[in-house]
Amino acid sequence: RFPSDTGLRSQWEVAIRREGFVVTELTKPCSEHFKPDDFDRTGQIVRLRDGATPSVFNFPCHLQRPVVTRNTKTSRKAAESLPVDLSQHFPESEPQPNDDHSYALPNSPTHLKVRLSEALARVESLEREKQNAKARERRAKKTIKSLLEDLKEKNLINEELNERLGFHSGKIN
Repeated sequence: RFPSDTGLRSQWEVAIRREGFVVTELTKPCSEHFKPDDFDRTGQIVRLRDGATPSVFNFPCHLQRPVVTRNTKTSRKAAESLPVDLSQHFPESEPQPNDDHSYALPNSPTHLKVRLSEALARVESLEREKQNAKARERRAKKTIKSLLEDLKEKNLINEELNERLGFHSGKIN
C-alpha cells in the first residue's frame, strides 16, 4: 500500500510520474517497481524498508529523465569526432508499449510463446508444491490423531479437550 505519511506518499506519487494520478485507499504499487534491497526479508513476512520509494520503471521516451552528460571541451571534441548514423544500428520501428510490468504482452509471437511456456512451467511447479503441502497436512493430521488416541487410552485428557484437539486432526469438522 501507499504510505500513510503524506511526505513519503507524495515522494511515491512523484516517482511514479503518471499524469493525473491520484492515490486512493485501494491503490497499490507493483513490487516490481522496487529494488531488491528495498525489501526486508528477515522475518516470515517480506516488508518494504522504511523510506523505500518505487524507483524501477521502464518509462516511455517522453517520460525518461535526461542523461547527465559531461560538457567539457574534451568531451565535446570527442563527440564531434565520432559521428554515428543510428539508423543503420536501430532500424525504425513502431514505438514500444510501456513494459513496466511482467504481465504486459510482448509484440512478437515468439516472445509470447516463450512467456506462455514459462507460465505453464510455473503452474506445474505450483501444482507440485500444492500436492506436497496437502501430503504434509495429511501426515500432520494423522500424527495428531494418533497422539490424541494415545493420550485418551492413557486417560491423560478428558472428553472436552479431546474434542477440541480433535478439530485440528480433522477428526471433527
